[in-house]
Amino acid sequence: MAPLAPSTAAASSPELRRKRTAAAPPPRSPPEARRFCSISDVLRRARPVDAPPPLARARHQMALCGACGAGDRDEELLLCDICDRGRHTFCLRPILPAVPLGPWFCPDCVPTSINRFPLKQSKIVDFFRIEKGAEGGAVRPAKSGLSQDAKRRRRRSIVMHKKKRRLLPFVPTEDRVRRLEQMASAATALTSSKMEFSNELTYVPNMAPISANQAKLEEGGMQVLSREDKETIELCRSMLKRGECPPLLVVFDSHEGFTVKADACIKDLTFLTEYTGDVDYLKNRENDGCDSIMTLLSPVDPAQKLVICPDKRGNIARFINGINNHTPDGKKKQNVKCVRYDIDGECHVLLVACRDIARGEKLYYDYNGHEYAYPTHHFV
Repeated sequence: MAPLAPSTAAASSPELRRKRTAAAPPPRSPPEARRFCSISDVLRRARPVDAPPPLARARHQMALCGACGAGDRDEELLLCDICDRGRHTFCLRPILPAVPLGPWFCPDCVPTSINRFPLKQSKIVDFFRIEKGAEGGAVRPAKSGLSQDAKRRRRRSIVMHKKKRRLLPFVPTEDRVRRLEQMASAATALTSSKMEFSNELTYVPNMAPISANQAKLEEGGMQVLSREDKETIELCRSMLKRGECPPLLVVFDSHEGFTVKADACIKDLTFLTEYTGDVDYLKNRENDGCDSIMTLLSPVDPAQKLVICPDKRGNIARFINGINNHTPDGKKKQNVKCVRYDIDGECHVLLVACRDIARGEKLYYDYNGHEYAYPTHHFV
């Protein structure tokens, strides 16, 4: 008998047959009953979409304030975007009124630097856009807006009127060198805050137009500036154009930041400055990081509410500090009031002394005089 072919013998080998034979499937067990969760259980166990990863959340939960060493008040604890160390907003120097919306860097990673504005007349004249040839003149005495004949007519009147309290123009410092120092201090604060000087309301494209600033739209009406007070404001504006500024000095305080103090005695009801900046709708600034937004117009329609935003342009009013509304001594520090007036049909915000101010005294006014929306509980 002829031998089997190798392929045939291999195919008939019992070992190979066992390797090629598939194992019998195990007996199937009955399927387990599936457990279903209600939608409320799913939502209760699910993590928020914006929740940090578990590792980052555990690290942030252990973050402590590098100044006070406490880990409470999470809503006011900032984490540096470089070193990831924490600081409370009220432990910073100067303090922050609220948590910033954008990135934040601690003072150790990004130290605060203040570059002093050069005390040079030519640079100060260019920065404040002072009229050429008027910066070196002597201070002119404030003139009354009424003629002598008008005064005589008023004295001959037999009708008794209640004496109205009128605004007074500020009295510039007579020393020209001292005035340069005052303006240089304001320029230092403006440039350190990356701002341009502007002594009037500015209307920028893609923001609120000038036609939106109508005082007649104010809910409940707005007080109209009298003719005499308007002449006082115009006199002060003309003095500013000549380089005759109010006797105010901007200094840097380690706790409050830039602050303004009187460089001479200031009488009650003296006009100090107008609050200036870019005019915009409040709806465009709801998520804005600027901490100095001022209400300009409050109409019935909330969508038409106007605010002043001195984040890019402004004047010395940007650096006048606010009082603490949560302490009994807060009101005692107030020496300036913020008043909105109807001037030629437009809304303007004026800062006026509300009592006699001594030389060297810091200026304070109520940030929440119209609506309690500014956090001042950590103010000094």
